[in-house]
Amino acid sequence: MARFSPLRRTLAVSAAVAIGFAGFGAGILPASAQPIKVPAEKSNPAPNSEATVKIGPPVADEAYDQFIVTYKASAQNAGKSGRAKAWGKAAQEAGVSVKELRSMATGSFVVKSNKELKGKDADAFMEDMAKSGLIEAIEPDAMMKISMTPNDTRYAEQWHYSGTNGMRLPSAWDTSTGSGSVVAVLDTGITLHSDLNTNVLPGYDFVSNATSARDGNGRDSNAQDQGDWYAAGECGGSDSGNSSWHGTHVAGTVAAVTDNGKGVAGVAPDAKLLPVRVLAKCGGSLSDISDAIIWASGGYVPGVPTNTNPADTINMSLGGGGACGTTYQAAIDTAVSRGTSVIVAAGNESQNASNVRPANCSNVVVVAASNPSGGPSFYTNYGSAIDVTAPGGDTRYAGQGVLSTINTGSTTPSAEGYAFYQGTSMATPHVAGMVALMKSKSPSLSPAQVETALKNGTRAMPAGCSIGCGTGLVDAAKIMNALGGTTPDPDPEPEPEPSGNLLKNPGFEDGSTGWTANRSDTFETGSAARTGNGLAGLNGWGNSNTYTLDQKVTIPSSASSAELKFHLRVLTDETTTSYAYDKISVQVIDGYGTYNMGSWSNLDAGTSYQERTVNLNNFRGKTVTLRFKGVEDSAKATVFRIDDASVSAN
Repeated sequence: MARFSPLRRTLAVSAAVAIGFAGFGAGILPASAQPIKVPAEKSNPAPNSEATVKIGPPVADEAYDQFIVTYKASAQNAGKSGRAKAWGKAAQEAGVSVKELRSMATGSFVVKSNKELKGKDADAFMEDMAKSGLIEAIEPDAMMKISMTPNDTRYAEQWHYSGTNGMRLPSAWDTSTGSGSVVAVLDTGITLHSDLNTNVLPGYDFVSNATSARDGNGRDSNAQDQGDWYAAGECGGSDSGNSSWHGTHVAGTVAAVTDNGKGVAGVAPDAKLLPVRVLAKCGGSLSDISDAIIWASGGYVPGVPTNTNPADTINMSLGGGGACGTTYQAAIDTAVSRGTSVIVAAGNESQNASNVRPANCSNVVVVAASNPSGGPSFYTNYGSAIDVTAPGGDTRYAGQGVLSTINTGSTTPSAEGYAFYQGTSMATPHVAGMVALMKSKSPSLSPAQVETALKNGTRAMPAGCSIGCGTGLVDAAKIMNALGGTTPDPDPEPEPEPSGNLLKNPGFEDGSTGWTANRSDTFETGSAARTGNGLAGLNGWGNSNTYTLDQKVTIPSSASSAELKFHLRVLTDETTTSYAYDKISVQVIDGYGTYNMGSWSNLDAGTSYQERTVNLNNFRGKTVTLRFKGVEDSAKATVFRIDDASVSAN
């Protein structure tokens, strides 16, 4: 059924400016996108109650001078001066002046006030912004800190790998040493170290505050750790501290080089390290860390060069108080949708991990710390949020921490060295390195499959755990043995052969056969088809509506590659050349989540069908639902026509 009026059918179909989304989350702009200019034909939103806005509450006793704001799509919010109207009255009420600092990879913006707001004042400022009716979400740009307690005691062996209560790594190395895997370490950066250098890829410095970064220029391509020392009173307390070289220590646990005559080995000694600097003096901001998550997974970040070595695993040995929030979750979901596993520290406050972020975010693997006696370390966070436990050290049990690489400078970098540290920061890279071993052996593992394999590959805590240690202590030998193959199921369900088209009725010649749609007018016939007589048509009414078109498909695990191809023609009444009002997305639903794999819009309008391709490699070995989802706004029609689809697995 056609949904354009005769007038709309006669619209000129000059080539629209296409935006190909570099990221998978909503609101992520491509590298080629310019600042959005929305045409005047769209009306501004009417003010809404702040109850409809997601407000991230401030953490008790923390003060903030930066906030992350997600605006509604409208003409008024297209320019900086328009967006400023969202905070005008709020700033006046709070007695502050506000400026916009930058856009983020999630599509949100960071704004800064000229003085810090705390508690009720921060709450009131955010609530007043919500009353403007111009925003969807706002939260404080909170600071995250490393999750580590230094332990200077030296010890000659890495008990955490091969000891009685360690990870049982040596036999796992017979199966995999991590070759081909890339682990991003989001931390303080990295220092030169002969036990690391050959495994280190070019990274990036995401610390936007030049003073904290100590490099004089904020974000840049130099991920070297400049030192995170601080003077008394600088970081909200009366104490002072030397540089931790935290990122270098974490990196060594992940992938220190082995068989080189140097001090230590990494969990995945042949994996590559991608250093991403997000922490500096006093910690790191939520906005910087969120951008770094997306960049590390291969996504687009405004003003930052593309990451040419996307990570299959991200290690985040950092954390802070408060709820996960929309910013963190959007960044994590984007990384996971790209096939990147996100491994995070549970935290060291000896409290329920659900109280700290990113441990309380979804789509992450949360790691608690164990001690040399096989029980939970005295400092580790715990509870139902924990997924697995790994060695983190504990000074109460034989005085042992985790031995890894460091720098010996007290402030700025000096000579390389080694030291024992303890913390969930030290436990987390054990698991990130473990994932590198898994991905090296089985590259097609999705993040959900990685998490399941990790949980299934644990053993009971040797000294017990009554506080909540997830499924237990990660056992590398058990995990790799499982990936290496087990006795075959005597009656396995047959997989389709990895060739040909795995879709039923790919050209819609048999109407709805093989497909499920939420609207009966999706299936059309006539000359609008690319080939034959059938096609699918989504949206096109010129009012607010959503169409979905689904088909379940099993992608063989034996395939070396898998992809969806389809032909799309977009016809629209929209006249803008810069704003995507109406969108169609390809989604994959695998039982663990819904992943946005690509999007097109009214900007892709044209006179003919164009072939589109979606990579499905991360879903090999799974039965998934492929979904075409069309979303149209409340004015001016766009129809998305689909024909001649195919899923190939070769």
